[in-house]
Amino acid sequence: MENLTIEKSQKTFRKLGFTFLETAEIVVSLKELFANYHIHYQKLRNFHWNVESQDFFELHQEFENEYNKVTEHIDMIAERIRVFGLKPSMNLEEILEMSTIREVESERMEATYMVRELLKDYGILHQKMMDVLNASLETGDNVTEQMITEFMSDLEKRNWMFTSWCKS
Repeated sequence: MENLTIEKSQKTFRKLGFTFLETAEIVVSLKELFANYHIHYQKLRNFHWNVESQDFFELHQEFENEYNKVTEHIDMIAERIRVFGLKPSMNLEEILEMSTIREVESERMEATYMVRELLKDYGILHQKMMDVLNASLETGDNVTEQMITEFMSDLEKRNWMFTSWCKS
């Protein structure tokens, strides 16, 4: 009976089958993606409100589609962080500090510039998704892996579409 007690006390802390260190790496990479998505979202709203060109109706709608999708992704990331027993809360200062995506000057609002800026953000988001994916693969976290794979699939398709738009 005493041996059983010793064995139980020597077990490593586990949350959902993962150690604290394994979940920490996943959560850190999720928070970085979370922060970048927040700045990306704000840029999309700004683009949506300020686009002016012959493609106004098309881009106005596409930017709205994008920020609606990003809102869903931000929520899913926040909920995934909560699954690991942590909170996704960050203030705007922390988000700006953690994000690799940067805000843009409001004077630079030509339609082509907006789309090229969006494509640049996609590259950063893709890299942050790869970081989350690698952390989840190393840990065997299939749920986070599946979520991020779906995000990447959508992002790659939208990247192709906006890249094609830029060729006109």
